[in-house]
Amino acid sequence: MQIGNIQFGQQPVFLAPMEDVTDLGFRKLCKRFGAAMVYTEFVSAEALVRSVKTTINKLTVADEERPVGIQIYGRDVPQMVEAAQIVEAEAHPDVIDLNFGCPVKKVAGKGAGAGMLQNIPLLLDITREVVKAVKTPVTVKTRLGWNSEQLIITTLAEQLQDCGIQALTIHGRTRSQMYTGEADWTLIGEVKRNPRIHIPIIGNGDITTAEQARQAFCRYGVDAIMVGRATFGRPWIFREINDYLRDGVSGTPLTADEKLDILIEQLHINIEHIRRTRGGDDHECQYRGILHTRRHLAATPLFKGIPNFRQTRIAMLRAETVDELLSILQQVRPLLRDNDQNLAIPSDV
Repeated sequence: MQIGNIQFGQQPVFLAPMEDVTDLGFRKLCKRFGAAMVYTEFVSAEALVRSVKTTINKLTVADEERPVGIQIYGRDVPQMVEAAQIVEAEAHPDVIDLNFGCPVKKVAGKGAGAGMLQNIPLLLDITREVVKAVKTPVTVKTRLGWNSEQLIITTLAEQLQDCGIQALTIHGRTRSQMYTGEADWTLIGEVKRNPRIHIPIIGNGDITTAEQARQAFCRYGVDAIMVGRATFGRPWIFREINDYLRDGVSGTPLTADEKLDILIEQLHINIEHIRRTRGGDDHECQYRGILHTRRHLAATPLFKGIPNFRQTRIAMLRAETVDELLSILQQVRPLLRDNDQNLAIPSDV
């Protein structure tokens, strides 16, 4: 599989762009464990053009995480064009991805993200003009349509290809579904089988196990898959999926100690990144770093099965300093070792 000049090999697995999730620390870990490409949190074109500092900070990428995509969203052609040019000049990403799929109300309700599915002429104008404005490969991530009565992806895929995009990611839900129900991959497969489609098709939605990843490639013929929510607190999922795709069996699983060390490393990376890019006193940097890591600590399957863990989980998620949080995690470590046998489930990686 190839996007622009980037060669990914066969059956690559990508990290999906996710707000408040795919920050620098998490992307680095996902890359280390085998993510073929990672994406930043999505970036508001309007905020980028206005030079909002928190938005500009999202453009920070590290060489060790490449190839990396930066995803932008908006509903105004000139703003999207200018934002893409800023991204290209400031961050030099390997891919600029246009977000036409975010379903949340604060984005789609304003006509951006998946809201663009209600204004296809504007969606295509934005895509066409961004492609013309930058040299970086432009890709798109979108959904099947606005709702079940407007499943437009098969036609839209051809239109987007004609605009000059170099890959298309399809999430197998409509905007109306948000993240409920099951992702429907049948239309993703139909797009891929269209003989007129020659750009890579990347499938996304409900890939939580290695077997599901293999079925996505075998049953629907996609060129790559993108994993989203299943990565929360679980960056090692990429190694597990890649081992299974390559060998047909799960590789040697990480121990609970190793997984906990990975989450602790993520915390330290986040704190150091915030200290370097945002400044502030040490307590503030620690607290912001903990906030960036908290979602992963809350969602990780690592603590699943530990008896009577509720109060420990609450304390862990309320911690405001590194020392406090590390003290709690070190107390959990022997419990994890005892529980390690319950975590090793080869068919559900």
